[in-house]
Amino acid sequence: MKLFDDPLFQFLADRALELINRGGAEYGECVHIAEQIPAGDRDAWHRAWTDTAARVAAAAEASAAHGHRVSAVDGFWRATTYYRVSYLPLFGSPVDPRLVESFRRESECFRRMAALADRPVELVEIPFEGTTLPGCLCLPDADRTVARPTLLAVNGYDSNIHEMYWSHAVPAVRRGYACLLVDGPGQGRTLIEQGMPIRPDWEDVLRPVMDYAQGRPEIDASRVAAMGWSFGGFLAPRGASGEHRIAALVADPGLMDLVEGLQLPKEVRDRVPDVDPGEMGELLAPVVENPVARWALVERALWVHGLDTLGEYVIETDRYRLSRVAEQITCPTLVCGNDDDPLAAQAQLLFEKLTCPKDLAYFRKAEYGKLGHTQAWNRSMFDQRVFDWLDDTLGVTPAAT
Repeated sequence: MKLFDDPLFQFLADRALELINRGGAEYGECVHIAEQIPAGDRDAWHRAWTDTAARVAAAAEASAAHGHRVSAVDGFWRATTYYRVSYLPLFGSPVDPRLVESFRRESECFRRMAALADRPVELVEIPFEGTTLPGCLCLPDADRTVARPTLLAVNGYDSNIHEMYWSHAVPAVRRGYACLLVDGPGQGRTLIEQGMPIRPDWEDVLRPVMDYAQGRPEIDASRVAAMGWSFGGFLAPRGASGEHRIAALVADPGLMDLVEGLQLPKEVRDRVPDVDPGEMGELLAPVVENPVARWALVERALWVHGLDTLGEYVIETDRYRLSRVAEQITCPTLVCGNDDDPLAAQAQLLFEKLTCPKDLAYFRKAEYGKLGHTQAWNRSMFDQRVFDWLDDTLGVTPAAT
């Protein structure tokens, strides 16, 4: 489903294309959008995606006004995706006001979808250090007297609770689980509107989230499994290393130390954080000539971490070393990865470092076809493997529907 010759634009467009199989996008609409975008034109990119999002949202509103609930839900869900994809090339500091406006429209479309969904989708605010974290509690049915096993979704660098809905909540509620989606510091609204950078101590993030979960009658607090995807493959294990109310853990993919993912000479990586920031910027200059790497490291990562230079980022990676705490994880853990995902290179290292009950789910392209980052091109296969493991680990009787 190639839409662009531009590698960055294709990389970002995949974030919509990956949702087609769950109703979050339509291929024809994505093609129509792509036809309006000249190579490298980020202004045209934002304009084309938001124009289509607005048209789809308006049609959804018309359906809702006439009582066509299912049609409205479908439309609001696609509009949510298109608004989100529209601002991805605008990542960076200072924050582009178009990014903020598109995020707010995305949030409104998701809110409208949630209000009409056939299963409960409740937007919540989780108390956190004098403010709140945005969350979403999704349930398999309207019975709020039943405490259910729950999937706690931990996000990554550039996603939000709206995107996690399709990846985590949809398969969870189909299997009788509740699903609590949360954006922590540096993610979604907390970054875009609240200006909170990301931080490594995710145990201090999960602790108030678990406090909140214990106060919800719909959640069985003794059977909460944390699943982190993308950079959440570091954050969720880090959280579980210090928040031991987590009953099971899934790392997708399993990550270890952030610095190991940088293309630096080993002798330099081994000296971090005792390195010259100026030297680091020079060493990474050839890496960020690649437009995707530049977006990921310069435009995205510096903004998420609240930093100004690549040299500062290299030094900051020393705070993100799971190797220092992995042995403190005590709950059963499933480490995931695949050979079509370059970020999964550390999955085996994490698996070997763990001393808790553990399993490895490593998917191979030769067997499953195109997989991509976090198995985004074959989530059905991933869901089958992971939720079967969760059922067995948490003692869940599989749902009949």
